[in-house]
Amino acid sequence: MIKCVTFDLDDTLWAVDPVIHQANRNLWQWLDENAPLFTACHRQDDMAEGSDMRARLVQEMPEIAHSMGLIRLKLLERGCRAAGYSTAESEYLAERAFDVFMRARHQVELFEHAQAMLERLHRSGFILGALSNGNADIGQTPVGHLFDFQYNADTVGYAKPHPQMFVQALHHTGLRPEQVVHVGDHPVNDVQAAREVGMWTLWVNLPGQYWPEPARADARVGCLAEIPEQVEKLASPGRRRATL
Repeated sequence: MIKCVTFDLDDTLWAVDPVIHQANRNLWQWLDENAPLFTACHRQDDMAEGSDMRARLVQEMPEIAHSMGLIRLKLLERGCRAAGYSTAESEYLAERAFDVFMRARHQVELFEHAQAMLERLHRSGFILGALSNGNADIGQTPVGHLFDFQYNADTVGYAKPHPQMFVQALHHTGLRPEQVVHVGDHPVNDVQAAREVGMWTLWVNLPGQYWPEPARADARVGCLAEIPEQVEKLASPGRRRATL
């Protein structure tokens, strides 16, 4: 019997790119006003994925490679020091700038039907969990009250597709893998990883998303409103899976 549904967040319940772009704009504006030495000698792209500055940091500190938040915070600190601020000033400015970014990070616009879908699952008695590689706190979003627990790469110490996040969710709920459905947009980080742990998998492939190798999921949807029905189908008496 399926008792729990876990969700990826970014690009599953909301589009992440617009949120990050706006958060970066807010961050850069704050830095320009409060740490002008930083914006005078850096570009906004210096903190983006694929930048040389970011690559050097991860190479030097591989222990934080799983954490989007720690990477950004350390990049801000290093950028401030390189711009001429003292160590104490750099730490202070980085923390304040990171807070500005995170406030904007949670100004998400849910995909159509997301809230109604979650409310329906909640009313049906399913335990709802969030499992995300990103640093969004589901509790600070409009649907936070519908979730029972959350784990992300920061709290677990590993990013999906590493199995630890799924294992942690099972430990927290006390459930077996066949009692959980994981819902996500990524064929590897969500579908393949959850499947290998033994969970049921539901692939969210919203219009416009293209994957060269489609996910091998137990079910798939092109609209979030379809999720409760698909979960019920997976939970039907004729679809049983046991892990020993």
